[in-house]
Amino acid sequence: MEAGDLLFIWFTFFLYYLIKKIAMQARVVYIVRIMRIAINLSYEGHNYSGWQRQLSQPSVQGYVETALSKVADHKVEITCAGRTDAGVHATDQVVHFDTDSERELHNWVMGANANLPDDIAVSWAAAVKEDFHARFAATARRYWYVIYNRATRPGMLHKHTTWWHRQLNVQQMQAAGQHFLGEQDFSSFRSAECQSKTAKRNVYYLTVKRLGELVIIDICANAFLHHMVRNIAGVLLAIGEGKQPTDWAKQVLQARDREFAGITAPANGLYLVGVDYPKTFKLPKRTAIGPWFCQFVL
Repeated sequence: MEAGDLLFIWFTFFLYYLIKKIAMQARVVYIVRIMRIAINLSYEGHNYSGWQRQLSQPSVQGYVETALSKVADHKVEITCAGRTDAGVHATDQVVHFDTDSERELHNWVMGANANLPDDIAVSWAAAVKEDFHARFAATARRYWYVIYNRATRPGMLHKHTTWWHRQLNVQQMQAAGQHFLGEQDFSSFRSAECQSKTAKRNVYYLTVKRLGELVIIDICANAFLHHMVRNIAGVLLAIGEGKQPTDWAKQVLQARDREFAGITAPANGLYLVGVDYPKTFKLPKRTAIGPWFCQFVL
């Protein structure tokens, strides 16, 4: 084989190697790791138009998304366990969001809190699997309705409780509340704006207890209709002050008509105090239930 032939073969192999290397570099795919983060929120609702993002009104969702977007350095959209109405508070709201920004979990907490108003706060953050969904993975929601029951209006906590000046019979309210247990049609307790396809909900428990001048309605269900808790509270308040008999709760439930249910109790006494998920998601355990001022009397 002549020298020219060897040079040609060498050049051909070199050219093949060079073209292959360039082609491989051109085919490099940058894999972006998307992570799902769950966070826990507490907030006072009286300064906001509700949870859901609004174009012209302040909302909890709007402030939280803005704060998290600053930490993530990209736009963040969040999904919550339960959308609260204007004036409704939460001590244990859970949300999730997706991000490709790598941050330590405590940085999500501290960074978000640094950019949130004083009446909204993040208590923990957890990395979760992609099948976690704050709304659809939840197995139960728990609400407290807190009533300040005394003859004269309180100078404090007026935005955090519902003042009721007539004396309430807690035993009658407790007895009436048992009519709501189990899976039933709660059409009488849904608002006209409720968008749920079905009015059936499964109430796991409902208790009413007095703590000094505070009366707390504690209710847990798989899910709730729009205004459902506040409408139930309205019925129990009427029974508690003696305007209606205990069995009226059952009559209203069976009527399946909102006009039979009476008042919708004010929003300022309502708290989302708990959201339950399967243990497989390994979310941080709840350390306390309900608003801070109830912890001193529980």
